[in-house]
Amino acid sequence: MNSNESEVRALLESRVDACQTKDIDRLMSHYSSDIVYYDVVPPLQFAGSDQVHGNFVRWFDEYDGPIGLETHDLTIATGEDIAFAHMLHLDSGTRKNGLQSAIWVRSTVCCRRSSDKWLITHEHISVPINPENLQAWFPPGFEPA
Repeated sequence: MNSNESEVRALLESRVDACQTKDIDRLMSHYSSDIVYYDVVPPLQFAGSDQVHGNFVRWFDEYDGPIGLETHDLTIATGEDIAFAHMLHLDSGTRKNGLQSAIWVRSTVCCRRSSDKWLITHEHISVPINPENLQAWFPPGFEPA
């Protein structure tokens, strides 16, 4: 593993930790001001740090307590000042309505180094769909009733 890959891996781990603890300021410190973020919720595209900030606050507010966010199958490719990564996340926790939930999400992250600091410039989140029933893939034990 080269130093760029180690730095990007550390950035992504810090991002996950900030999500789990709902630390919005630390989370946003990992994103460029001109971030473009594609999510599974309307309006589907969030452009700029203000819109992305609002989307994260919305997501955090859906949970009562911390958010479980486990990273699986992380792959990172780096160049001198550009990097991208893709992974699966298991997003889980207790919703505000008291319901325990868990869902798989796919994530692709693009980063650029600026002034010796890696920042996320693009992120794309998607939910895998079961083609048999057109519902999101849920981990065992969390299928909707």
